[in-house]
Amino acid sequence: MTVANFSVALLTGSQERIFGLDAQLLFDVLVQGLAVFLLFIFLSYILIEPVKKILADRQAKIQGDLASAASDKEEAAKLKAEYEEKIKQADDEASEILSAARKKAVKNEESIVAEAKEEASRIISRANQEAVLERNKVKDEVKQEIIGVATAMAGKIVESSMDDKKQAELIDETLKEMGDDTWLNK
Repeated sequence: MTVANFSVALLTGSQERIFGLDAQLLFDVLVQGLAVFLLFIFLSYILIEPVKKILADRQAKIQGDLASAASDKEEAAKLKAEYEEKIKQADDEASEILSAARKKAVKNEESIVAEAKEEASRIISRANQEAVLERNKVKDEVKQEIIGVATAMAGKIVESSMDDKKQAELIDETLKEMGDDTWLNK
């Protein structure tokens, strides 16, 4: 088809045309294009702007959450360091308490040992005193016994006519012969 035939076919509205490019079609395409463009602008105003706003709000919320998480993490690290320091101080305090308790136990042990030594010394001293008293008592009893025997002897001698002076000399002489060693209880 030639251009002239094409234009005649266009004007006459014959059905021979392959692509019917007439004014109505161009107008319809132009109106549809304009409608699609207006619909796009309208939908973008109604849908895209709220979606952008929702996304911006969500992004701001996420940034806030990240900042909050970072500050929480930093605070947790500070608290952890603080608690570790407190635990270290508690351990140091516990070791100080144990050390003080050990020192106190050693002092108590020393004082108990010293008291026990003093008590043993007092017991030994008391036992020595009691032994001395017992020795003196036995010595006195032996003297009394000897005096009793000497008196009985003297009584028998007196009966055989001895005077008091002679009797006293005899007792003194007997005591001197026996001496002090006789009275000691060894």
